[in-house]
Amino acid sequence: MPPIGLLIGGVDFSKLVITLKAGTEATADIAAKAAVTLNYGKFIQSIIDFTIIAFAIFMVINAINTLKRKEAAKPSEPPLPSPEIVLLTDIRDLLRKANRQKPKKRLV
Repeated sequence: MPPIGLLIGGVDFSKLVITLKAGTEATADIAAKAAVTLNYGKFIQSIIDFTIIAFAIFMVINAINTLKRKEAAKPSEPPLPSPEIVLLTDIRDLLRKANRQKPKKRLV
């Protein structure tokens, strides 16, 4: 994340620590003991890095969804009816035409 560090002014939280117990230096007869520290700075830096990366991914996904909505909004031609529907429609129209042409008988 060095480029992000440059953008936010070179702030690096990973070096922040709380020393719980100081370490000892090595002497000829005693081995060195490491200091006991609580590295809370690394946690803070990880949270900041995660937030930045999550925001970047969110923006990319949001842009992709916007493009998909624009594609879906375009009007498309209605699908053609199936051959069975066309045939039934023709039969219906012919029956209507035949019924109109017959003279009606009047009962007087």
